[in-house]
Amino acid sequence: MKRIVVVCVMAAMVAACAAAETPDDEGFISLFDGKSLDGWKASENQKTFSIVDGKIQAHGPRSHLFYVGPVGNHDFKNFELKLEVMTRPGSNSGVYFHTAYQDRGWPGRGFECQVNATHKDWKKTGSLYNIVNNRKAPHGDNEWWTYHIIVNGKTVTTKVNGKTVIEWTQPADAKRKLGHGTICLQGHDPKSIVLYRNIRIKPLPD
Repeated sequence: MKRIVVVCVMAAMVAACAAAETPDDEGFISLFDGKSLDGWKASENQKTFSIVDGKIQAHGPRSHLFYVGPVGNHDFKNFELKLEVMTRPGSNSGVYFHTAYQDRGWPGRGFECQVNATHKDWKKTGSLYNIVNNRKAPHGDNEWWTYHIIVNGKTVTTKVNGKTVIEWTQPADAKRKLGHGTICLQGHDPKSIVLYRNIRIKPLPD
């Protein structure tokens, strides 16, 4: 009897994982179930990230939330990432790609797509941080907006609500190279409150 129960539980888990990795009509696969942080791992200050009304909230001391789930074995090279974001006034955050989990500090690998409408940092949303920086926020606080990040070959494009903010092609002499890795959300500081929902990725051919 116990063996039957175990087999049924395992079958249910396999079915759930398969369903979670099923692409939608546009080819995107969800990375966030809207209920928990399953598939995600926070670094140094784990309480910075919580689930609030079905969204991931980043609010607290510096921490980074890395995707470590089954989709793509959390290792992406070329992809389109779409997510909905809301910033509260004066808040700062970011979406990293081609990164890897680390226990402490700012991510040492990968690239950051800035999230910032009114924080004192002049580098605003859409910036490929410290690579190509955008001075004018393409959205306001206290409103939901869609971030679309595309990495294809040597080109990175960021879009907000369907409008291109930056498009950068890696030069041959670039000090930091595009590679591969996971996705990460940033908890920047205790005064910042940023919400994320509907996080989806579409892997593209290498």
